[in-house]
Amino acid sequence: MNIKEFIQKYDTQNQFEVLQNTYKQIEYALNNTYPQFGFDKSSYNKIVISGLGGSAISGDLLKNFLKDELNLPVLINRNYFLPSFADEKTLLIASSYSGNTEETLSSFNDGLKRKCKIISISTGGKLENLSNDHSIPFVRLQKGFQPRYALGLSFFTLIKVFEKLNFIESQKEIVEKIISLWKEKAIYYSTDYNSALNTAQQLIGFIPAIYSASDYTNSVGYRFKSQINENSKLHAFHHEFPEMNHNEIIGWESHQQKQLHTKVVYLLDETYHPQIKKRFQIVSEFIKKSDVEIISLESRENNFKVRIMDLIFLVDWISFYLGVLRGFDPSEIDYINLLKKRLT
Repeated sequence: MNIKEFIQKYDTQNQFEVLQNTYKQIEYALNNTYPQFGFDKSSYNKIVISGLGGSAISGDLLKNFLKDELNLPVLINRNYFLPSFADEKTLLIASSYSGNTEETLSSFNDGLKRKCKIISISTGGKLENLSNDHSIPFVRLQKGFQPRYALGLSFFTLIKVFEKLNFIESQKEIVEKIISLWKEKAIYYSTDYNSALNTAQQLIGFIPAIYSASDYTNSVGYRFKSQINENSKLHAFHHEFPEMNHNEIIGWESHQQKQLHTKVVYLLDETYHPQIKKRFQIVSEFIKKSDVEIISLESRENNFKVRIMDLIFLVDWISFYLGVLRGFDPSEIDYINLLKKRLT
């Protein structure tokens, strides 16, 4: 199979090159200009990151990435309004790549009413205008990407904001390792024979059921499911251990492969709790009774933060290849655009 023929035929906006150069988004975020935020850690006791799609995923990923360092509760808000506890002691980070996401704009206005401390992150749009009108610190993202292909920008901008607010120590050493890793893996994933392409080929004709672990890899699992939806134009399902063991596991009792052609994808990490590892092993036995194949994805890097970013980059490439192999443009999101048009 000549994968480059599929890419040339279906990848109309050259997302292949965007993926290859994703490490440059990290460099942009590191070297970007950040405003003076004008308040310190004592100004708030909780953080709400409000966004949808790629902006919200960045918040999910941040919670996994910084799971051992965050000293304040962080909530990812995916709605038109803020939770009832949001108040003047809440830091609200309103994140929208386009600056025009209506849910984020609405939650921004809700934050103003509740007197939250607010920071905005965007390429511009209405969010920038609102921020200027109310003297809200605004961080400008690089333009020119589809939001889901701008994870490097949105995530590492959040990291820099958290550094500048003194929530975390400098992540410079780890981030430099991630830049090098993504740069190296981009070269590998661009070859005719690589693990991302191989996994995509294995998933053709199947509905992926993705299982991760809460607080460790659940952001990667949800990212993978969402990227398969958008890039591959395919249904996919995601659940987390151990919660999956208290409900979804029963669905495997009556699973019939001829009715729902499924392959399971495990997202694994060496630092999972011993009982979580054991749960994955036991559930494997149940799943295989239904003649369902399990594909395990695991990074072998020597640092958890690097491993989780290794996995996130891998699943992005898998979803891209799965899209073009299925004969779809990995850029097209017609139903999302039609929905937005109907809503307005």
